[in-house]
Amino acid sequence: MDKIRVGIIGVGNCASSLVQGVHFYKDIKDGQSIPGIMHTNFGGYRISDIEFSCAFDIDVNKVGKDVAEAIFTKPNNTYKFCEVPKLNVPVLRGMTHDGIGKYLAPIIKKAPGSTVDIIRVLKETKTDMCINYLPVGSEEATKWYVEQILQAGVGFINCIPVFVASQKYWDEKFKGAGLPLIGDDIKSQVGSTIVHRVLTNVFKDRGVRVERTYQLNVGGNTDFLNMLERERLESKKISKTQAVTSQLPYKLSEENIHVGPSDYVPWLKDRKFAFIRLEGTTFGNVPLLAELKLEVWDSPNSAGVVIDAIRALKIAMDAGLSGSLIEPSSYFMKSPPIQYTDDIARNKVEEFIKKYAKAGSTRKA
Repeated sequence: MDKIRVGIIGVGNCASSLVQGVHFYKDIKDGQSIPGIMHTNFGGYRISDIEFSCAFDIDVNKVGKDVAEAIFTKPNNTYKFCEVPKLNVPVLRGMTHDGIGKYLAPIIKKAPGSTVDIIRVLKETKTDMCINYLPVGSEEATKWYVEQILQAGVGFINCIPVFVASQKYWDEKFKGAGLPLIGDDIKSQVGSTIVHRVLTNVFKDRGVRVERTYQLNVGGNTDFLNMLERERLESKKISKTQAVTSQLPYKLSEENIHVGPSDYVPWLKDRKFAFIRLEGTTFGNVPLLAELKLEVWDSPNSAGVVIDAIRALKIAMDAGLSGSLIEPSSYFMKSPPIQYTDDIARNKVEEFIKKYAKAGSTRKA
């Protein structure tokens, strides 16, 4: 069975949970149930087929360390659920550009030296694909990395709210290079976005008109600290808002919807508290409201989804697909090229797996 060689851009909490998860489930058998994983055998690929080929960061405390050590290095503060053996994959000095906002600058010191030759590293390490885990608001840094990825000839999974897969320009660039990508902005296993979408669909399907809604998120990781800089938050708000409004057949005015990160509470660490409220009108124009609080560990909540996205991208690469992958993006991401309801999106991914699975592979749920 072929391996899937994955490069990581940004060795933060999300990378930590992903690397831990791959090792935590490396001995899982076909047919076993794993929370947050669609299938143990996804189109012919198992979790044990994922291996990490290279990693890039700019933090002086991480650059030069083995990935297995760097993922547990401050300011990372997510849940540790697995000991990771040395991977013999050092964290290399990446590109900064706009990757460090004013609130991160006091706690993240750039490693000395210049950016490594990303293209050369990706080729020499035989990397199949890269995952973008840069901080929210890293518009220029993301675009710079995408150009390196295109020149190196590897696939791309964009887990942050910089719009790449959803943009025609980048879709055509990847098609021209014969490479696939999945994006944009990872949708967690049971996160505030999926819960908000489901509640919105319950209202819609039961004939309740949504009049007003909000989603307020607070957390204690560096992502929430970074998003105190409101200029860096714009794309995140757009991504999370359209993930919800796309489920409605009518528009809500801007004053009647607020979705997005709201504040930073250091002692929460990588936990996120989400407060969601929907106000609607029922039969007889009688008001109805739903309100809830969701508490999750933010980064592990997305790691399983990324493991599935990795395997979806690999079977697409094996099949020679290129450009933005509609089906996986619609299910795994908040801002895909095309929005579907989640049940339809999941069915489309199942069809995608069936169509492009490795020849002779078996797939058990």
